[in-house]
Amino acid sequence: MTTTTAEPAVGAPKQEGAAQDGGTTLQDRLYSVADWYDAEALLTEDERRVLGRLRGFLDHEAKPLLADYWERGEFPEQLARPLIDLDLMEPAELTAEAPARGIYQGFRIFELARTDASLATWYTAQAGLFRTAIRVGASPEQQAEWMPNVIDFSLKGVFSLTEPGSGSDIAGGLATTARRQSDGSWIIDGAKRWIGGAATADVLAVFARDVTDGQVKAFLVDRKADGVTLEKIHGKTSLRMMQNAHLTLDGVRVPETMRLHNVNSFRDVAAMLRAMRSDVAWIATGIQAGAFEAALRYVTERTQFGRQLGSFQLVQEKLARMLGNITASLSLVVRLTEQQAKGIYRDQDSALAKMQTSLFMRDTVALAREVVGGNGIILAADVARFHADAEAVYSYEGTHDINALIIGRALTGESAFTR
Repeated sequence: MTTTTAEPAVGAPKQEGAAQDGGTTLQDRLYSVADWYDAEALLTEDERRVLGRLRGFLDHEAKPLLADYWERGEFPEQLARPLIDLDLMEPAELTAEAPARGIYQGFRIFELARTDASLATWYTAQAGLFRTAIRVGASPEQQAEWMPNVIDFSLKGVFSLTEPGSGSDIAGGLATTARRQSDGSWIIDGAKRWIGGAATADVLAVFARDVTDGQVKAFLVDRKADGVTLEKIHGKTSLRMMQNAHLTLDGVRVPETMRLHNVNSFRDVAAMLRAMRSDVAWIATGIQAGAFEAALRYVTERTQFGRQLGSFQLVQEKLARMLGNITASLSLVVRLTEQQAKGIYRDQDSALAKMQTSLFMRDTVALAREVVGGNGIILAADVARFHADAEAVYSYEGTHDINALIIGRALTGESAFTR
């Protein structure tokens, strides 16, 4: 007969004066729990080392600032340059012979989002949205000129597609116009909305409809160009640290050299969206991990009715559901990323990952807030940010309904989109 001894609770607090597991910190243990099936094992030693630099920075430099800046509705600008200097987009130790792998890039997003959704959104505005616009939309000559500056952030840009009157229906509803002039330049007129990071960008990747052929084109517009007006969107209850702007473009002149030469229809824009939705699915997964870790920490430290909160059956059931959601989400995004690494990019694949991880995210953050009780609405408990921020991520880069219709079209061969 064999006997077993009960293992200590994975999230149990450290004993005073001694680290658990011979030096493992509580946060390390929480990280390992959230990645229950050890998806991180797919990373190389070098990739894990780079992500370790990021994790250390987020834990020690970023986390102490987040509650205060979230409540103020301001971005902690003092984190921007140190985060850039970590050299995360194409780290030298990973890219001596080839670009950084997609699985590394996914876990980079995951690490950012498990700390804060606004930080993840801010970084991916450059590393995902804007970089994809250049990678997919620019000619080889333009890429050669611009991409090194995108990677080192010396050329900061944002993706400016959504408009005040069109979000989900942007393919047909895009109203910003571009008029070709006799000297070859373009005049842009229109408005864009919900453009994150626009106030600190150098250029705005603006999508406009060519009045001559009716097709969508893309332009890099100088943020300080005559006719460009930016207004901060106030009153947000989600992603409060991320600075979103309403853009007005009134007779803005752009030279032909700043047009993205490979964007000549909305089909080209759709190719960008197809690639970027996987980034948002990683964000949705990271948000779940952050909320779960905060909740697990809380219930192992809090006592009620003379017992540890985490010892109650109903609390444990909720923890198990959260972990199941995260594990399923990681499986989705890892497999999607592996497929994309093989060159397989399908609208329905990225739509499925965004839709399902967002559903799991909503459930997970609600459960996390629930097990923390009344303190779940207090920023200090580190759950409320994730609970509120999840609502923005649930909607951006494709709402649930739009992604469901993309999947349904692939399943049935019939489009249910309204015409």
